[in-house]
Amino acid sequence: MSTVPQDKAAPLLSIEHLSVRFDETLVVDDVSLAIGRGERVALVGESGSGKTVTALAVLRLLQDAQISGTIRLDGDDLLAKSERAMRGLRGNDVAMIFQEPMTALNPLYTIGEQIAETIVLHDGVSKKAAYEQAVGLLERTGITEARRRVSSYPHQLSGGQRQRVMIAMALACRPRLLLADEPTTALDVTIRGQIVDLLLELQREEAARRGMSVLLITHDLNLVRRFAQRVAVMEKGRLVESGSIEQIFEAPQHPYTQRLIASRPERHVLPVLPIAPVLLQAKDVIVDFATKLPGFRGWWQKGRYRAVNDANIAVRQGETLGIVGESGSGKTTLAMAMLGLQRTAGGVVEFQGRPIASYRGRDRLSLRSHLQVVFQDPFSSLSPRQTIERIVGEGLALHRPDLSTEERRKRVVGVLREVGLDRTALQRYPHEFSGGQRQRIAIARTLVLEPRVIVLDEPTSALDVSIQQQVLRLLTELQRKYNLGYVFISHDLEVIGAMAHRVVVMQNGAIVESGEVANIFDRPAHPYTRKLLKAAFDR
Repeated sequence: MSTVPQDKAAPLLSIEHLSVRFDETLVVDDVSLAIGRGERVALVGESGSGKTVTALAVLRLLQDAQISGTIRLDGDDLLAKSERAMRGLRGNDVAMIFQEPMTALNPLYTIGEQIAETIVLHDGVSKKAAYEQAVGLLERTGITEARRRVSSYPHQLSGGQRQRVMIAMALACRPRLLLADEPTTALDVTIRGQIVDLLLELQREEAARRGMSVLLITHDLNLVRRFAQRVAVMEKGRLVESGSIEQIFEAPQHPYTQRLIASRPERHVLPVLPIAPVLLQAKDVIVDFATKLPGFRGWWQKGRYRAVNDANIAVRQGETLGIVGESGSGKTTLAMAMLGLQRTAGGVVEFQGRPIASYRGRDRLSLRSHLQVVFQDPFSSLSPRQTIERIVGEGLALHRPDLSTEERRKRVVGVLREVGLDRTALQRYPHEFSGGQRQRIAIARTLVLEPRVIVLDEPTSALDVSIQQQVLRLLTELQRKYNLGYVFISHDLEVIGAMAHRVVVMQNGAIVESGEVANIFDRPAHPYTRKLLKAAFDR
């Protein structure tokens, strides 16, 4: 199936009969797609449908793949170009915002160095001028204290901040074609709106001058509605439907498109029993980070940055506690402190009434099986050298040595099936899966130990809307079955509204409001909470 612009002008990007194979697996099947100059097209579909592979094929970034068909940029056949010619084209004419910024950014260089490198390479300006441009780009993408952050390394930024750096890097040279692969996945709702407005502003400026076009790959249908002019829908490697925003959202024709549009988080949460005990509790928790500040005559002096300030929260058996707030507000830092993975400067964290700092030896090992976490970036948390069977079964090998190899494999297969994968995944590696599929593997690795408390750090941010519903239903069913306690961190307030019993709102390291979900969502008291809700639900 093909989708082409409505006007007669030659398109900027023309993909004709594109097919991509990895060994015997066909992942993109006879796709034809055209994007006009200055046009914004969204490519949507479930994880593994071939969206990202299609975009990577444009930049020739697919290794060990058999590619057939044609890809033309302004009439030039990209598949016929040399690698040297492609290096000159990448970043300058065609740029890409990658889905997982922690793996796309170099951990050995500051973010300023990485953005400036692109500008110096393609624009030929001085390093000083490039650094100034880098600061300006960071400011425009919503990073506070950009002049200080420009000297930070990727690991010193939150997930949302790293994503903003990727966007700044992609926009640095004002490309003619921008491939945006989930550009707002890791962003909170307020920054998400800013980024969409920024992309629209830059696209319109460049469209008037050079005709910059955007191919947006996303799971966020609200983002599609707000940003795109046309939509192409992919299922299992094929384009099944395309059309204008109005056509797709108001009168979808294909059953798959209808199912995607109808997918919304549904609340199926049982009330917490009044006698339910507290499983995990933070009392007056403080977390500080050491920083380097410029001092007298260029010398550097150590300072302290307070990431979490006097936090008090508790999670009861069978309860989901939602934590919301903008990127950098301290949500993940507080959660890591509650897991004992982040040193605290004050306060105490207790599991079942006992300070976690007092656990030693076998007790400490047992504590680890009871407290589990699903991280935001699944590709970084999954070992690239291990098969999925070893990754998911690793915890069982450590905590359940009494299980035989066959019993362990049976449990691994069972939990993979629960998160939507089958036994064919056992001998494969993380890089062979899509972003959403990797997140399901990360969830399976946690669930296989049947813990008491799970910290879920953006567990559905990489998932398409239909798979998101499946995962949320799975988490709800497991909570009912095992009386699990969840600490659910998310930028998606619709997900929090569907999953959480209570919600905590964080701003600048402090808890500014907390209470029952219905009370907070319907009658927010703090101005910051009202701002978040307005950004999330005012379309």
